[in-house]
Amino acid sequence: MRSKLAVVILNWNGKEMMRRFLPSVVRYSRLEGVEVIVADNHSTDGSVEMLREEFPSVGLVLLDRNYGFADGYNRALRELDAEYYLLLNSDVEVTSRWLDPLLAYMDTHLEMAACQPKLLSYHAKEQGREMFEYAGACGGFLDRYGYPFCRGRVMSVVEEDRGQYDTVGSLFWATGAALMVRAADYWKVGGLDGRFFAHMEEIDFCWRLRSRGRGIACVPESRVYHVGGATLNKENPRKTYLNFRNNLLMLYKNLSEEELGPVMRVRRWLDYLAAFTFLLKGERGSAQAVFRARRDFKQMLPDFEASRKENRQAALLATVPERISGSLLWAFYVRRKNTFTKVMRQTKRK
Repeated sequence: MRSKLAVVILNWNGKEMMRRFLPSVVRYSRLEGVEVIVADNHSTDGSVEMLREEFPSVGLVLLDRNYGFADGYNRALRELDAEYYLLLNSDVEVTSRWLDPLLAYMDTHLEMAACQPKLLSYHAKEQGREMFEYAGACGGFLDRYGYPFCRGRVMSVVEEDRGQYDTVGSLFWATGAALMVRAADYWKVGGLDGRFFAHMEEIDFCWRLRSRGRGIACVPESRVYHVGGATLNKENPRKTYLNFRNNLLMLYKNLSEEELGPVMRVRRWLDYLAAFTFLLKGERGSAQAVFRARRDFKQMLPDFEASRKENRQAALLATVPERISGSLLWAFYVRRKNTFTKVMRQTKRK
């Protein structure tokens, strides 16, 4: 029988993380028609044995190898039958009644394809503070050159949650750490792009949804706490490589013909500047990762030509309103605008 909602946690060697945070998900997701599922990316740390012994009520989808975040979810979700999916990171602590606002909103706003809760920092909570979490805060936006930012986080600056974003807001992208999406919309745009492996895949996914006229929102009445960086920390060269490569692939897949050339020319110089900055900071591995990302991006382009053609043909919106026309880097580093509100005052939307 089809369930209302499948809360799906993708795991790879995260036994202790799940042991720590899965109890809150099980406890606060006991609603009719809601099932909690762990999709395991062929872990080798005893995760599956632990789940079977300590969490017998949690469903399991076992994958035959590590497919990464994107294709791991695609393969797991094909095994499920639900009206909604909720993709949830294993390092998220949920709160009482966290699902009610999300379900109520989606049930009454049929034009919306996806939504996210307010994402707060678990580490700050342990210190008695309410801070937004880097990976999604109160929902994501994008600048002209592909740089993401959030209501509550601009570049490295994370704001304190004082209720300033407690209204339901329309977004460009919702965080992959806690992403609720209609199953029909998920598959209509082809799901997450498995070629990304990990990082930027949810922004690319949401861009495809928005360009087809489907809405995305943050419902801040729902609150969760995210550890963040549980798989790769921000300084890891592998993460730098994936972020730069996948961001370029995302731009290639989704930009209009008019914008593609001008945006990519500017991005080339911005990427070189980023690599030089890494070198000045003594982060040689990250600098090399930027150059590898650009090299591999060029080599992968032929494999993405069909996806670009499909996306442009299916696009119903000439421009996505939540993509600003200016440069986030200019607003942040030159104009010193370090909060979402200040950035939006400085720039305008597309």
